[in-house]
This record gives sequence, C-alpha cells and structure tokens, in this order.
Amino acid sequence: MNISGAAKAAGLPVKTVRYYADIGLVEPAARTAAGYRAYDDVSLRKLTFVGRARRFGFSIAQCRELLGLYEDAARSSAEVRQIAAARLEDIRTKQRELEKLAAELELLVGACCGDERPDCPILDYLS
Repeated sequence: MNISGAAKAAGLPVKTVRYYADIGLVEPAARTAAGYRAYDDVSLRKLTFVGRARRFGFSIAQCRELLGLYEDAARSSAEVRQIAAARLEDIRTKQRELEKLAAELELLVGACCGDERPDCPILDYLS
C-alpha cells in the first residue's frame, strides 16, 4: 500500500510515517518504479507498534529498542519490562509534579478576586 494508506491504517499522519522512514525506524517494504514508498503488512504492523509506543510517551530511541526486541524472537521479556517500568516511573514522576503544580495554581486562582481591580496575586507570584 502507499504511504497514505499505511498512515491511515496505522492511525498516524503521513508526515510521521515519512519521518519514521527517513530516520530508519520503520522503513517501507519497497519503492515503486516511480520511487514512492510501498508498505506491506509487516511494515504496517511496525508502524502501528511504534504509534502505540509513542502514545505511551516512549522516545524514538526507546521505540527503536522496543521494535528491535519485538523483532527478536530470542528476546527476554525482562528487557521489555525494564524499559516499560522505567517509562511508567517517568509518568508517575511527571504526574506528581503536575499534581503539585495544580494544587499551587488552585491556591493562586482562589486568592485572586478576578474583579476590576488591578491587584492580582497570580501576577504577583509570577513576578
């Protein structure tokens, strides 16, 4: 299938599929006589795999590593688990940071009268 068909089937923008091919992450199965990228079922599964991994926030480097493990029948699931566990900890750390920011911003919003007066505790805090 052509790049737009592959992108649609994988749920990715065409630009993203092209980028993945350009960096060697998921290369097309072949090129047509006119030089267009052609994707088969194997490359489509890889695109879908990477798309899902990216939605979990895995970096391109991590996706490359996970894709390598996906393609390696002799892989150890412990390697995959280690990568996923590290990403999970990153998410939890970010979640805690966002919860602290939300609580702090909630206090600032609550302290602001939001009326016609110029004084504002939000701006005071930011300055």
